[in-house]
Amino acid sequence: WGSNSRAPERLRGMEDIRFDERGLAPCVMQDARTGEVLTLAYVNEEALALTRETGEMHFWSRSRGEIWHKGATSGNVMRVRALRADCDRDAVLALVEPAGPACHTGERTCFHAGDLDPQPGEALAELERTIAARKAAGDGGSSYTARLLADPPFVGEKVEEEAEEVVRAAREESDQRVREEAADVLYHLAVLLAARDLSLVDAFEELNERRR
Repeated sequence: WGSNSRAPERLRGMEDIRFDERGLAPCVMQDARTGEVLTLAYVNEEALALTRETGEMHFWSRSRGEIWHKGATSGNVMRVRALRADCDRDAVLALVEPAGPACHTGERTCFHAGDLDPQPGEALAELERTIAARKAAGDGGSSYTARLLADPPFVGEKVEEEAEEVVRAAREESDQRVREEAADVLYHLAVLLAARDLSLVDAFEELNERRR
């Protein structure tokens, strides 16, 4: 588990899943950090038991007719943070930390066809991936994001500046201006965290800790 992760306490409450006539139940994998749906597979009683025992996703391969440990060959395992059942107890949702692409094609998610325009709930994850790419490129300043990453005091000043601007907009300007300035705050805060090898998820986990 990552340094900020909380390993599940044996993934309780999954003992009475209702498998179909083939002994299977659909299982949706969702990225526990970003909320993005990664893939859909099937589990039987043995695969679910192995998942709970090991903390890594195991499925039943309908094509091969055997248990499949996700990532056993590729290394792209899915570590389980939580398992949830739907209201009829015949489908499973697994919140996971993927070690690599979810799809056998190398794509991050199996759902990479169709309308791929980012939706609001995907915005922060998409932003952080873009920032990470700029940081990995190490170009030192060919983009505004790279310039910020190369100068932590500067990005700190920008967060302070943008925070002041959103407060002023809330006091004096239109809702559209509040919306724009709030986006600026989130962008610069995401860059600041990346410069410290942190992410917005670290802040989200801190918020969850405060609920306990």
